[in-house]
Amino acid sequence: MEPPTHVLTDIEGTTSSIAFVRDVLFPYARRALPGFVRARGNDPEVRRWLDAVAAEHADARDDDAAVALLQRWIDEDRKHTALKALQGLLWNDGYRDGAFTAHVYPDAVATLRAWHFAGIPLAVYSSGSVAAQRLFFGHSDVGDLRGLFSAWFDTTAGPKREAASYREIARRLGCSAGGLLFLSDVVEELDAARAAGLRTVLVDRREDYPTPRDGEALHGHPRVERFDDIDLHVCEGRT
Repeated sequence: MEPPTHVLTDIEGTTSSIAFVRDVLFPYARRALPGFVRARGNDPEVRRWLDAVAAEHADARDDDAAVALLQRWIDEDRKHTALKALQGLLWNDGYRDGAFTAHVYPDAVATLRAWHFAGIPLAVYSSGSVAAQRLFFGHSDVGDLRGLFSAWFDTTAGPKREAASYREIARRLGCSAGGLLFLSDVVEELDAARAAGLRTVLVDRREDYPTPRDGEALHGHPRVERFDDIDLHVCEGRT
């Protein structure tokens, strides 16, 4: 089998720990949101997303109600584009102020660097906004990793559990679906990618998933526990 021409990766649970997002980024956004909206609610970029929430929810037409709804969505880990955009703006302040740096697994850093230097185009697809993705990799524990990636995609390309989203990403990357390898910790996302014709690998990290997924739970996707277990020539890894 010819190796993939492009690699597309998720972030949370794939390149980076779920715990960092759950225990650092989400609580920071929740705490900072009320003051952020009070201070910057009239900024055009902030107002755009608050108005988008209000247009969808009649009970969130004033800012205090919108903040309460957004905080509930944070608690629920809702994949709403407006929430993700506002979180990206909030996290920008946190990274700028040195409140945290982004966790990336060392094996992911080493492997992504090796693929990049081998000339394989790398792209990110996450439910977090493109702005948040750039912030994340621009302020990692090991420095600025943005140069490894040639493209960034969020839910404006489509939901991560719909095949059409992956066809659209392949189109934007200018590659065939069969030449694109997608890496994720979420089986349902991999199902959608495979339905679109992509190659897939489940990244099943023991730090994030103490009970390994196997058998029928894999839905037939190759499984690895680390990036350096991935063989691009077969898109399979050691289990």
